[in-house]
Amino acid sequence: MSRLNRTDRPYDIVLFGATGFVGALTAEYLAAHAPEGLRWAIAGRDELKLKRLRERLPGGTKVGVLRADVSDPASLRELAEHARVVATTVGPYVTYGEDLVAACADTGADYLDLSGEPEFVDLTYVRHDARARETGARLVHAAGFDSIPHDLGAYFTVQQLPEGVPLTVDGFVTADAMFSGGTFATALTQLGRGRQVLAAARDRRRHEPRLVGRRATAPSGAPRFAGEVGSWAVPLPTIDPQIVQRSAKALDRYGPDFRYRHYAAVRHLPVALGGVTAVGALATAAQLPPARRWLSDRLKPGDGPSPEKRAKSWFSVKFVGEGGGRRVFTEVAGGDPGYDETAKMFAEAALSLALDELPPTTGQVTTAVAMGNALIERLRAAGITFRVAATR
Repeated sequence: MSRLNRTDRPYDIVLFGATGFVGALTAEYLAAHAPEGLRWAIAGRDELKLKRLRERLPGGTKVGVLRADVSDPASLRELAEHARVVATTVGPYVTYGEDLVAACADTGADYLDLSGEPEFVDLTYVRHDARARETGARLVHAAGFDSIPHDLGAYFTVQQLPEGVPLTVDGFVTADAMFSGGTFATALTQLGRGRQVLAAARDRRRHEPRLVGRRATAPSGAPRFAGEVGSWAVPLPTIDPQIVQRSAKALDRYGPDFRYRHYAAVRHLPVALGGVTAVGALATAAQLPPARRWLSDRLKPGDGPSPEKRAKSWFSVKFVGEGGGRRVFTEVAGGDPGYDETAKMFAEAALSLALDELPPTTGQVTTAVAMGNALIERLRAAGITFRVAATR
């Protein structure tokens, strides 16, 4: 029986947090692009807001409405029992996310989020990966700009290189865009929880099986001028290299010895140095509760730029891969990364989990491991570029 025709649960996809800024964009994308026969619903704590959203969606009369609240674990379990895939935009996830992960792992529902929070991803691995493996649930984090372009971009680059040899891939990110209030809140939360982040990473290492006979690393590297892309390369302290490393550990195609480094690509040195200084200042301020509260008031979750501003935004991630005497230059590129393209990536990942014939995986997995080529083809069809720029 095809995935689309299965009726074991009322809904193929439930979008939780649908009335938030990115949640509403995701709902609009699903309404415009879901195939005929997809059973899907929007969910959140305010039923009136959900019904208002449904009224403005194309074909909204066919969209279900479910009430669930992060403060009510029973409602989250009921939500998970109604869905084959639960996609949630409700963050910061370390504050609001774990009970929903637990519900999905326990009921066998696939789980998808936009988390770029290493602490949360590590905690859910330790606490819920084993149960998800028992029930067959797939737990997929970081299914937006963090980290689909980087995870699938590295995966795409590796596929252009020889098999069975040591491989290196460097990713260089450039973008012109605003980030969301939710993303800013998440960043402040993470910067203010340095000790907890390190503790969660150590705990995960104690629980993860060791990789035998192969190696996959993601060192931070150092600032440098990267002649291969004609820019200054500044290491990015995001979750992306960790996600790429986990894909490399899980898939033999990355070769016996794989290394990934992740950078922001900046044309001018003063701008690069200013960015490093700004991140350091933000990290320092995030340690102080009054400063953190003041900063959080500047851009609140749910805030976002106008459609006109988003229409002018863009991103590009260029990859340089080497191995077996071959060098390849690839690129993943698209429009507004923080909102429109994140909603597109998130929705297409949910559709892929619900509808595509995918490798048999369970537990906490990355987008490359869970969906790989199927999701790349979906994103290409949706207008996101995956291309080989040059080979040597």
